[in-house]
Amino acid sequence: MHGMIVLIAMGGVAGAVLLLWVFGERWRLLRPSTRELMREQGLKNMLNLKALDSYVYMRWVKQYVKILLRALPFSSERGRNKLHDKYHGKVITHDHARAIITLNKSIPLRDLEQVIPYPTARDLVLTGPPDVVVTECSCRHARPNYCEPTQVCMLIGKPFSDFVLEHHPKTSRRLAQSEALELLRQEHERGHLHSAWFRDIQLNRFYSICNCCKCCCLGLEAMVKYGAPSLASSGYVAHVDTSQCDACGKCGNACPFEAIKTDKAAVVQWEKCMGCGVCVSQCPNEAVSLVRDEKKGVPFDVRLMV
Repeated sequence: MHGMIVLIAMGGVAGAVLLLWVFGERWRLLRPSTRELMREQGLKNMLNLKALDSYVYMRWVKQYVKILLRALPFSSERGRNKLHDKYHGKVITHDHARAIITLNKSIPLRDLEQVIPYPTARDLVLTGPPDVVVTECSCRHARPNYCEPTQVCMLIGKPFSDFVLEHHPKTSRRLAQSEALELLRQEHERGHLHSAWFRDIQLNRFYSICNCCKCCCLGLEAMVKYGAPSLASSGYVAHVDTSQCDACGKCGNACPFEAIKTDKAAVVQWEKCMGCGVCVSQCPNEAVSLVRDEKKGVPFDVRLMV
C-alpha cells in the first residue's frame, strides 16, 4: 500500500502509467499481449511515456491515423521532420518483401542507418520464419472513399503481432507463410507499393510491412504533397527502355511518387523516384525495370544483411 501511495504521489500521467504497470504485473489485470509489450519496453519507457504512446497507437490506430491526417495540412516543416524521425518507412521491392516473409532462420541486423537514414534506426532482429498477422489498413479506413481490400497491413514479429491479434480479433488474423506471400503478390499486381516501417517508440524496431496505395496512404501523402521525409528509397531507380515504350502513360498514372512523365516515351524523374517497382508491374510492354543506384541508398535485402 505504501508503494501505491508513492506512485500516486508522483502525479501526472507518468505516475498513472507506472501504477498501471504494477497492477498489470502483480494482479494481471492487463491482457497478456499488453503485459508483454510493456515488459519489452521497460520501466524507462513507461516513465517517459513512450510506452503509453506505443500502446495508444496500436490499440486505437484508426483514430490515431485520422488525427494525424487532419493535422497534417496545418503542421510545420519542423514538426513533420520530427515526427518522421520517429515514424518512418523504407520502400522495398516485391522481391525483398518476399525475402522477409520467407526467412528460414533468425538473424540479427546492425548499423541500419545505412539502410534507414534516420537517427533512431540502429538495430533490428528478425525471427525466421517470422510471425505474421494481417490487419485492417487504418489509412484506407480514414478516407471517405477508400481502396479495397482493406485487410493488407502485415505486423511482423512479437509482441506486435500478438497485441494486434488479441486487441482486434475481428479485423485481424494470423497468416501462414503461403498466405502472406499470396497477399504480397496480389497487392503488387494491384499496383500497390511495399514498405517496411520502423518506430523508435516501439523498441527501435522494424514492425510492419504495409502495402500502400497512393490514394489512401498517410505516409505517401505527407511525402508527396507536403515534402515530409516519410520514406527512404529502396536503393533502386526505374529505367525505361524507350524502344519498348509506346507512351501509354500507365506507368506514370500508377507511380505513387509522381516520378514519371510521359511525352514521346515515359521519362523518369530521378530525384522523385523511390524505386518501388509499381511502374514495372503496371507496364504492359515490359519497358520499365529497376536498376541499382548507389546514390539512392542501400536496399533492405535481409538475404545480404546477415
